[in-house]
Amino acid sequence: MTVELRVLPPLLVSLAVTVVLAACTRVPPPPPPESREGFPERGARLIQQYGCGGCHTVPRVPRAEGLVGPPLTRFGARSYIAGELPNNAENLRRWIQDPQSVEPGTAMPDLGVSETDARDIAAYLFTLE
Repeated sequence: MTVELRVLPPLLVSLAVTVVLAACTRVPPPPPPESREGFPERGARLIQQYGCGGCHTVPRVPRAEGLVGPPLTRFGARSYIAGELPNNAENLRRWIQDPQSVEPGTAMPDLGVSETDARDIAAYLFTLE
């Protein structure tokens, strides 16, 4: 019986620490975005056509080595767009088409990207995990 009493206090302390740590953890970020719409291959060509690589580094897009905006490496694994919007297909299309409506004054210009082009660009960016 004395062996059981010696084991009980450390077990209770361990259990209490586990409960406290579980209560203190933050809410996990939203799951990585998915886009089943759009054509990623076309999106990569459009990134080059619109000149996105002048400001961003974009993997597997020729001459996309810009340093003005953030690199878009592993974009598909990110939780947020511009630190403002949850990263999903609808929000990314909105950001690509009208970044000023999301973050007024942002350096990201309005390039006149169509809905279809924004969908395909988003589809490509979501492949970058």
